[in-house]
Amino acid sequence: MSVDTPRRIVLLRHAKADWPQTTDHERPLAERGRTDAPVAGRRLAGTGIGFDLALCSTALRTRETWKLAVQELSERPKTVYEERIYEASPGELIALINETPDTIDDLLVVGHNPGMHGLADILAAESEGDALTRMTRTGFPTAAFAVLTFNGPWKSVEPGTAKLVDFWAPHA
Repeated sequence: MSVDTPRRIVLLRHAKADWPQTTDHERPLAERGRTDAPVAGRRLAGTGIGFDLALCSTALRTRETWKLAVQELSERPKTVYEERIYEASPGELIALINETPDTIDDLLVVGHNPGMHGLADILAAESEGDALTRMTRTGFPTAAFAVLTFNGPWKSVEPGTAKLVDFWAPHA
């Protein structure tokens, strides 16, 4: 792949979680989350993106979201469960994305807010259609995802280097 060919980053927020008496890291999906995650997976499949790699937080709710969503994709990408995504700031997420091998064209990150929304906001120098308006209006709810494109190697990803080309939320 040429470094001039657009690469894609898809940021997927975990589906709705329950609030049982457990640590935050071990919170499971709520019933609505178990319903929304496959819907998000079908919508991801509908984008036509063939993910090369999925980075998923180690938190239970993100792992459950991914397990339900990935079943809707035509091909399962290599998945790495990455503890650094849990409670990561946008800057920490960028540092993680910068480690992506350049053999990867399309990357999916399954994580949490405020990191997912913050990262989409700071990466997007521009927006296609009304994607930014929709993302701003809804505030990146559970099971939502943003699709961003950029040109160049993964180590060049930094604030303002991407274009927000799509945003979807299940109840918007």
